[in-house]
Amino acid sequence: MSTEKQLFTISVYTENNIGLLNRISAIFQRRHINIESLNISPSEIEGIAKFTIVVNMTVENVKKIIGQIEKQVEVIKAYYHNDDETIYQISGLFKIKSELLFEEPQIQNIIKESNARIVTVNKEFFVLEKSGKKEEVVALYDQLSVFGIMQYTRSGRVAITKEEMKISALLETYNNN
Repeated sequence: MSTEKQLFTISVYTENNIGLLNRISAIFQRRHINIESLNISPSEIEGIAKFTIVVNMTVENVKKIIGQIEKQVEVIKAYYHNDDETIYQISGLFKIKSELLFEEPQIQNIIKESNARIVTVNKEFFVLEKSGKKEEVVALYDQLSVFGIMQYTRSGRVAITKEEMKISALLETYNNN
């Protein structure tokens, strides 16, 4: 078994109950595992939430974590996948002084080359949005920081698997019980 750490995307399908986030994060905290990214959203099944958690750990430890997560009453099923098995994106928002858009021609080139899009423009500022891999969003941040960024934020990972997941069939049997 490999003792090498790697990034894993953990998908947890669950009823969306109060307090579950605390209990799931406590599982990682007890093992001293840092959560790199966390996103909670509706899933493809009505009434079922999907937690997308990114962690850097060994295969052996991610299997143990999955077991702990699945012991939570509200959790229907948890899966883990490496980066090669998923299609994923993050999104970053950048707030920048509007004058730079007109006074710094390099800014327009950066926007075009990075495939970022302008979300809004007013007299004081404009907002850029960039979706892609974390490295792409960070690279845009590095390029724009030279000119000054008023505000910046980045989302957690959203991911789907390349292979079909049997969660829909599993949930049908879950809902019929």
